[in-house]
Amino acid sequence: MQYYLIIPAHNEAQHLALTLQSIEAQTVSPKKIVVVNDHSTDETENIVKSFIAHNLNLILLNNFSDSEHQPGSKVVRAFQKGLEMLDEHYDFIVKLDADLILPPNYFETIIAHFNSDSKIGMAGGFAYIEKNGAWILENLTDKDHIRGAFKAYRKACFQQIGGLKPAMGWDTVDELLAKFYGWEIKTDETLKVKHLKPTGANYNKTARFKQGEAFYTLGYGFWITAIASAKLAMMKKKPLLFLDYIRGFWKAKFANKPMLVTVEQAKFIRNYRWTKMKRKIFR
Repeated sequence: MQYYLIIPAHNEAQHLALTLQSIEAQTVSPKKIVVVNDHSTDETENIVKSFIAHNLNLILLNNFSDSEHQPGSKVVRAFQKGLEMLDEHYDFIVKLDADLILPPNYFETIIAHFNSDSKIGMAGGFAYIEKNGAWILENLTDKDHIRGAFKAYRKACFQQIGGLKPAMGWDTVDELLAKFYGWEIKTDETLKVKHLKPTGANYNKTARFKQGEAFYTLGYGFWITAIASAKLAMMKKKPLLFLDYIRGFWKAKFANKPMLVTVEQAKFIRNYRWTKMKRKIFR
């Protein structure tokens, strides 16, 4: 299987070289790699150029966007710029963060999963962060969810869901839409990815309302949003975030923010979420 990587990078000089080294160490190499230097003011561009000198599959794209970190939209728009540089001669495509260290067999294993079942539309491992000298699971999501930092998409699935949505919640709506169209999501606990920068480290103060807005645009409705907000706030060990998420939901609703899904898809998503919650309660 052939695969392409797109790596959005905004001021990632501290970690980017480690990410690129871990890609070079893969047992199965990507056919093409695009690093989108997204308005960086540090040495990100020069680091990419130093790797291009000995990697003909690596492409640098300088993108001049807003320098402010906007959860979801900024990184996806950078990804989309990278996508414009590529053809469609791939079997799967990966949106990869620039602050990761992948195990050497990461993509070899992803390929094995895609080959094992044609219904698998997305595949990925799990993120680990360093704490007190040990690498521990960055436990922010359920075990059946793939983090957006290293998600691989089968081409047919990627195209059917319409690619990635430039909004917070993009790495949730993609999986929900995949399920809507009958695809399966494969997570692999043996693939332990080192995440060098904790999730949300660059978010600005206004971003705290964005999660609630995302729940609204996913079509969750209030009660699923309330449950999901409480769960996420507790997982982050910041209970007061619950209030910010709920406030963000109502702000989006009153502003009549455009939805990321259709009415039919929203109905499917709510039914899917309620069914999943009931299974957890009554298992």
